[in-house]
Amino acid sequence: MPSKMKKRILGLALGSLMIGGLTLGLASPTVQAKSKEEPKNQTYYQIKKTHKMQWGVKGDTKLMGLMDIKTGKLQGFDIDMAKEITKRVDPKAKPVFTQITSGTRIPMLLNGNIDAIIATMSITPEREEVVDFSKPYFKAGQAILVKKDSKIKSIKDLNHSNMKILAVQGSNSLQNAKKYAPKAKGSALQDYATALTALQSGQGDALTTDSSILYGMAVDNKDTKVVGGNFTDDPYGVAMAKNDPKLRHAINHAIDDIKADGTYDRLAKKWFSDVPGMSWKEVAE
Repeated sequence: MPSKMKKRILGLALGSLMIGGLTLGLASPTVQAKSKEEPKNQTYYQIKKTHKMQWGVKGDTKLMGLMDIKTGKLQGFDIDMAKEITKRVDPKAKPVFTQITSGTRIPMLLNGNIDAIIATMSITPEREEVVDFSKPYFKAGQAILVKKDSKIKSIKDLNHSNMKILAVQGSNSLQNAKKYAPKAKGSALQDYATALTALQSGQGDALTTDSSILYGMAVDNKDTKVVGGNFTDDPYGVAMAKNDPKLRHAINHAIDDIKADGTYDRLAKKWFSDVPGMSWKEVAE
């Protein structure tokens, strides 16, 4: 193989590894060095100047962030929270939504495609190395979804070599589950729809992610159920690029205000009061 082609292939491979590192919440030295050179509070001042706040949100997660195929609009608790936060950060600003996945959200934020992420994103030490988080706005925890006729009752029932746990790429769900069921096999799939189909078709024994997401799946898929309760404590936060303390302060203040004036309870009741097994009163962190 010619040397030029070898160098090109090596470069592509290194690029893929870098993107993979960002997906897992591990920033490369190049990205970190670049962020330090950027002007402080750049995103905050841009929002104030343009009166637009660019949000990365889920479009495939019922209750939290889902594209309504009838109206063509995104809806869910995270979407409503983004709208409320936006008008408190800048009363003149309009929220603009971009659909992201668990695997693309951090790279898109660091590339400047979005200003902030509100997309069922748990606050973890690994992610805090790469991005800044707001204070928690949703009390989340990881659980498991199984088929209706399954005999599995908790995460511990999966701790056997003949069991297989399904999860989604770009999240830390599979790693968390393996701490409680280390003997089980694991498979991380492209998205929630693919993972749910795999569970329903018998390609895995349980699907694991945040219980808020799983309850949404169970609402529309009566052949499944959430069992065992939460086995982790993983509150959600709004993620934003580092070096923007004004934006972080503004978002934290907005979250406090949303909870203090009753807006938070109204939204929680709107989205979770009719979900079997889920208490809308217990989601506030």
